[in-house]
Amino acid sequence: MGQLGRFQLEAAIQSVHTDRLHTGSTNWPALVQLHLGLSHMAPTIGATVGYAAALGKAGKPEDGLKALLKIDEKVRAGFAPAQATPAYLLSKLGRVQDAVATNEIAIALTPEPPLRRFLESKRKELCPKA
Repeated sequence: MGQLGRFQLEAAIQSVHTDRLHTGSTNWPALVQLHLGLSHMAPTIGATVGYAAALGKAGKPEDGLKALLKIDEKVRAGFAPAQATPAYLLSKLGRVQDAVATNEIAIALTPEPPLRRFLESKRKELCPKA
């Protein structure tokens, strides 16, 4: 339609992820920019969490944590991805205890067995002796 919109940005994000099949790597700086645009155009909790995760993958976990603070604390507290993402970012910063505590909250908020198993595997990576 000749205009940039939410769906074009979402398609571009998927395209970057799909390109990994051909290149063997993910262009995280591009994803940061696309997620930033999406979070401005469609400011949802999911868009902000995606932006924060992309920042972390692009080597900027501190910036990812700052982005998550823009989400209302009460809303963030009840949304599993908004707990799992800071757990990942905190682990990248070497803050293992904080990451484990946040990951536990994400696990408790996640009713789907496959997602719970994934989060539990992340907990095991953080605490291999537990």
